[in-house]
Amino acid sequence: MTDTDLEIFAVAPPGLEPALLPEFRALGYKDARYGAGGVTMMGGWADVWRLNLELRGATKVLARIGSFRAMSLAGLDHRADEFPWDETFYSGTTVRVEATCKRSKIYHAGAAIERVERALLKAGMKPSADGEVTLKVRIEQNIVTLSVDTSGESLHKRGHKEAVGKAPMRENLAALFLRQAGYDGAEPVLDPMCGSGTFVIEAAEIAEGLQAGRSRRFAFEALASFDAVDYKALRRAVSVVKGPARFFGSDRDAGTLKGAAANADRAGLSAICDFQCKPLSELKRPDGAAGLVIVNPPYGGRIGDKKQLYALYASLGTAMKTQFSGWRVAIVTSEPGLAQATGLPLSQGPAIPHGGMKVWLFQTPPLK
Repeated sequence: MTDTDLEIFAVAPPGLEPALLPEFRALGYKDARYGAGGVTMMGGWADVWRLNLELRGATKVLARIGSFRAMSLAGLDHRADEFPWDETFYSGTTVRVEATCKRSKIYHAGAAIERVERALLKAGMKPSADGEVTLKVRIEQNIVTLSVDTSGESLHKRGHKEAVGKAPMRENLAALFLRQAGYDGAEPVLDPMCGSGTFVIEAAEIAEGLQAGRSRRFAFEALASFDAVDYKALRRAVSVVKGPARFFGSDRDAGTLKGAAANADRAGLSAICDFQCKPLSELKRPDGAAGLVIVNPPYGGRIGDKKQLYALYASLGTAMKTQFSGWRVAIVTSEPGLAQATGLPLSQGPAIPHGGMKVWLFQTPPLK
């Protein structure tokens, strides 16, 4: 396999596929295209490593290592036995096999998994439900497509966040919402209900140009194609980030705020992130230029009773209108009625599945 004929698929949160594509463009991948479920491009293993390191909005990076036609389980047996597994996996590698079957003569995913596991075992690998690498087998219209999950744990797990709030916003979703809100790293960001600090820390990382995956390991490090020397060359050294603070988070829960500050410290961003324990009623506009307020407030299906939340949203709107002239406001919520209770001039984005419900990003132009 050459360095450009690997089909690479970056999984996006549903509904946010178009928002992920600009990340590929920023990395120089002009031929990447988005479609249902994510963004596809052609490249090599070094591109797989780079995408895992750099992408902020993706959930996973899959590498499609082969495909073939199989009209029966016997045919799958034969083709799987012939497949050059050793080009992807070392002998002895533990591999988890997952399968889906759609509109195919092979319709039983469990039977398909058994056949592929048997072929892997013959090739020297060790099929295991707890495998260090996951092989995804998709059988659709009798075409078997084999893909390796090169990420391992979901990419929203950056590797330096330990404290998690009551209803956390995933880092990759936060990054995409920041992008949708027009954030490019050049302006201050404030979250007045910041929880564990996801929006604040993600904004600071974007501003500093830090690699999203710099603090973690990836599944591709266990593959036969991995070259530790070449990979090290892709990882950028992180210099000490110096202040003053440009990213602000507040919350009325002191314990949550302590966790947010600790998360920022582990990320190396404590000098530019300012966390303060205070309620909305005490919120003040930071000194300096206007920027973006982005917030994921409580909503009825997530925390508490939504009937009691209208006053909270109204207070948020009042604070924005009285304190934040010139700033833009972005609000993530599952309840359009709650967003409207702010009294802000909000436009509504597309519905995004999140935590078993649909949420929307509502945003304003610069407030007058």
